[in-house]
This record gives sequence, C-alpha cells and structure tokens, in this order.
Amino acid sequence: MNGTDVLAHLGDVVAQRRAEGDPDKSYVAKLFAKGLDHILKKVGEEATEVVIAAKDGAPDKLVYEVADLWFHSIVALAALDLRPEQVLAELARREGLSGLEEFARRSSPQGTA
Repeated sequence: MNGTDVLAHLGDVVAQRRAEGDPDKSYVAKLFAKGLDHILKKVGEEATEVVIAAKDGAPDKLVYEVADLWFHSIVALAALDLRPEQVLAELARREGLSGLEEFARRSSPQGTA
C-alpha cells in the first residue's frame, strides 16, 4: 500500500467508526462522541508534541508524533465531512508553486495574486 492508499484507507476506517463505532470499544468513535471541540483539542496537543519532538532532535519520536497528528487531523477532517484525499489534492495543486506565490494568493482579497 502506498502513502496515498494508507491515508485513504485510514479515512475510510475513521468514517466507518464515526458512523457505526461503539464509543466503549473504539477510540475513534469515542472522539466523535465527545464532539468537535475535543477532537480539535487533541489535534492541538499532538501538534505541540510534534514541536517538542522536533526541538529535542528525536527522529523516532518525531515520526511517532507526526503520525498521531496526521491521525487526529484525519479525524478532524471527517468531523467536518472532509477526506484526506482532499488535502492531498490541495498539496498536488500547490506542486510547482513557489511558497511566496502561494502566500500571495492566500493573502490577496480575490484569492489570486
């Protein structure tokens, strides 16, 4: 399974647990039962742990924490009826676009530079 397939599969699992999961048996279902604010709090916690692992220069810990951040981000996407593939499409759209050009597009009133 390639990276795109892994993210799509994880998106499928999260969507299925959201729809059918038992909060007593599924961590994902429990997150959804606690609501969006709780999910977003978890995303924030994981982002902080990524920063700490990077600052500590701990490669294995950084990979572990980024995986947690991506997982909780996928849960947040699902809570808003979005999919990981949509994020991948946005990254693909940005391919070949300079960071400064992308920033200018986001900063302009009409979304174009």
